[in-house]
Amino acid sequence: MLYLIYAEDVANSLEQRLAARPAHLARLQQLKDQDRLIVAGPTPIADSEDAGAAGFSGSTIIAEFSSLAEAKNWADKDPYIEAGVYQNVTIKPFKRIF
Repeated sequence: MLYLIYAEDVANSLEQRLAARPAHLARLQQLKDQDRLIVAGPTPIADSEDAGAAGFSGSTIIAEFSSLAEAKNWADKDPYIEAGVYQNVTIKPFKRIF
């Protein structure tokens, strides 16, 4: 089943985000390689393709997991959590229509 993972950043987390980004992307690449990743990306604070110094307000991931518990377990181990980037993570089942 698909799950939506929406994470909200703490204020002024750009430096921590950039430091943890390679490890964060490596985990997403694993999901992609397993053909389980539908979409993933950050939500820029600025209404622009280039967030620049404004940074990001969070991230959205839609991926396939066997259960809500598995999705939560995967999200709990995100390098952005360890780096103090995320302040809140919401995980919900997602039904793809298009």
